[in-house]
Amino acid sequence: MSEEEEIVTRARVPKSGQVIGIVEQMMGFGKMRVRCVDGNTRLCRVPGKFRNRLWIKVGNIVLVEPWELNSEERGDIIYRYTRAQAEWLVRNGYLDRNWL
Repeated sequence: MSEEEEIVTRARVPKSGQVIGIVEQMMGFGKMRVRCVDGNTRLCRVPGKFRNRLWIKVGNIVLVEPWELNSEERGDIIYRYTRAQAEWLVRNGYLDRNWL
């Protein structure tokens, strides 16, 4: 199946406190720098229960849950969007096309 034919499965919508971001840089030791829609750049990690299920690369659109402490600087990546899901987010106003 090519990217044009990719079927959109249910795209996860951000709940309160969650933000969408794009991975800018891999930092090592399971951490990465993510530029978020709210204007913050956070140092994020993939929690242990998701680590083997989420394979993340630079440029992926992800769902970030900021930490309670240092919420402007740190967060957890809890979901990775496919290209079709990212397009759905753009069409429905959750994400700006210029931001990609």
